[in-house]
Amino acid sequence: MPVALIFEQLLNGLQYGVMLFLMAAGLTLVLGIMNMVNLAHGSLYMLGAYFAVAATQWTGSYAAGVLAGFAGALLVGMLVEVIALRALYERDHLDQVLATFGLILFFNELVSMVWGRGSLYASIPKWLQGHVQLFGGSTYPVYRLAVLAVGLAVALVLWYVVQRTRVGMLVRAGASNRAMVAALGVNIRLLYTFVFGFGAALAGLAGLMAGPIYAVQPGMGDLILIQVLVVIVIGGIGSIRGALVGAVIVGVVDTLGRAFLKPLLATMISAPAAEAAGPALASMLIYLLMAAVLALKPAGLFQGR
Repeated sequence: MPVALIFEQLLNGLQYGVMLFLMAAGLTLVLGIMNMVNLAHGSLYMLGAYFAVAATQWTGSYAAGVLAGFAGALLVGMLVEVIALRALYERDHLDQVLATFGLILFFNELVSMVWGRGSLYASIPKWLQGHVQLFGGSTYPVYRLAVLAVGLAVALVLWYVVQRTRVGMLVRAGASNRAMVAALGVNIRLLYTFVFGFGAALAGLAGLMAGPIYAVQPGMGDLILIQVLVVIVIGGIGSIRGALVGAVIVGVVDTLGRAFLKPLLATMISAPAAEAAGPALASMLIYLLMAAVLALKPAGLFQGR
């Protein structure tokens, strides 16, 4: 098996992993700080992609699309928190699951009404088109490398904000003891709105970056949400570091499994059997990985403090 091909798939796995991290970082903050199970997080990923495509088509500017996707998801997230979710903080998780599942249906139908049920395709700006030369004569898209760089930069900024700023101190304190934080005079409702909106903006950023790679269509956030939940379980609920490590592991395992498991099986069993079993086993790998991690560390790799 060519080394260049393995390296290319590793880059694909890392790129997919940082996109999962952008989703998982916001969702793990909401789970860890607000104790809110938000199944509608994937809908914010979808809205970020749609806002970016619409703004790019209307203005002809990719920068305007990026701004619209990020800011649009931020505003929608804050509105959803204030209007629909604020009353659910003291309810049990079943009520939160039912309410946010209803939001999934609402946003999917809203997107279908506005943009139709067909797929949209986002364009890549000229300065992000093309390929870079890898060793072994293979090439890799510049845009995917840019997605990888942006994801790692966001991870660094997020770590600094959470660990080194006053806002991050309040976020960590709210996760530890929200009643004490409120008693000290901090507006806990505003803090929750900020955290939820910031998580929504990260999901929108992931969606707008995914637009040129995947089709933008209604329900596009539903499937990735399942993988994001796997990332959070593996990394540890409430842990930003765990979200990053878990996302990279899931991205690489999923990508390498889908790329190489079928040909690997073909060397051990018949080709028709490998053709049937390979894709099914590849799709199960991350769930088997999650089960193994939970068996060894039930709180995840990095338990949120």
